[in-house]
Amino acid sequence: MLSNTSRYAIRALIYLAANHTEKRKIGIKKIAEDLDIPSPFLGKILQTLVKKKLLSSTKGPNGGFGVNKNTLKANLMDIIKTIDGDDLFDRCLISDKKCTELKGNPCALHSHYEKIREQVNHMFSGHTIDMLSKEFNESGGTIDL
Repeated sequence: MLSNTSRYAIRALIYLAANHTEKRKIGIKKIAEDLDIPSPFLGKILQTLVKKKLLSSTKGPNGGFGVNKNTLKANLMDIIKTIDGDDLFDRCLISDKKCTELKGNPCALHSHYEKIREQVNHMFSGHTIDMLSKEFNESGGTIDL
């Protein structure tokens, strides 16, 4: 359902939030190794998140990536839309148009998909990185899925 890029972005943000300390930045090699994500691909994803202010970065010997207020309050929907856009939530399954453009003549799957889309939208909007990182730390779970 989600692209690898969105899944990697979400995993990286949860990882960074779960390992967050005020003075510590985590380098790209460490993140990529711990999450088993190709470093060049992860670097591009993280730079996109930095540009959108969903992540902070510092260059230099003690540099790396860290969380900020925007990271912690971002919900999954914010991240997915930043990485992949909103086609998953706005586009018709069959047509190349937004569902709102098909009001008078929706596709055959519109009414079925609309219900699912609303549930997914609600779920992604209701879970922040802060919530997920706390759940991760409390459960002792892993992010390397």
